[in-house]
Amino acid sequence: MTTHDTTKLICLPYAGAGASFYRPWSALAGDAVEIVPLQLPGRERLIDEEPYRDVYQAVDGLLAELRARLGQEGGRVALFGHSLGAVLAYELAHRLVVEPGVELVHLFVSGSPEPARGRERRATGLSDEEFLAQVGEFAGYHHPALDDPEMREMILPALRADVEMHENYTPSTGLPLDAPLTVVRGEDDDLVGYDDAESWSKVAGRDFEHVEVPGGHMYLTDAAPALVRLIVSTVL
Repeated sequence: MTTHDTTKLICLPYAGAGASFYRPWSALAGDAVEIVPLQLPGRERLIDEEPYRDVYQAVDGLLAELRARLGQEGGRVALFGHSLGAVLAYELAHRLVVEPGVELVHLFVSGSPEPARGRERRATGLSDEEFLAQVGEFAGYHHPALDDPEMREMILPALRADVEMHENYTPSTGLPLDAPLTVVRGEDDDLVGYDDAESWSKVAGRDFEHVEVPGGHMYLTDAAPALVRLIVSTVL
């Protein structure tokens, strides 16, 4: 299999996360799929850049980064995004189905209701302590780095921007997506219910699959091997 024929799995981060979260997936995927994590500004190597607060601006920037990574040849592409990453992946998917030279083979969305279902409870505008408590409650997960004052100061601006971007998001189109779509949900996810995940069938224009896996909203921090196996077996 040549590199050009290998499907590239483009990975979009959840709120506050950076591209490095997905780096261990390369070893899990082996030669079957090339893992390509995209980086949002305001974190890791782009820590000094202003973070996006608008999904459409973020998708413009991500598309430009992806074009640079794919080069003139384009190729076979699949997308994965969790929570905020799911809506970024969905919007990017709509752009890629009309992108010359790119074959969008699959969209994987995780930890999110379908795009038009906004969140009823919001964290934007709260004080730091209330904001972090609310986000922790949303995620059912507390990042240990947030306990360190210096680390928290570094992480908080991007996390706030991501949450604002997610909470203000409305989908760019009501048209069904012309690509197969799989939604993955942790079966104990208190934030995204079974029906929330199932609601992605409304925007699927092609094959639709709903997969439940063990764990809560942040199941992918522990279940990466099983998740990558699922993705690889679906796109091959």
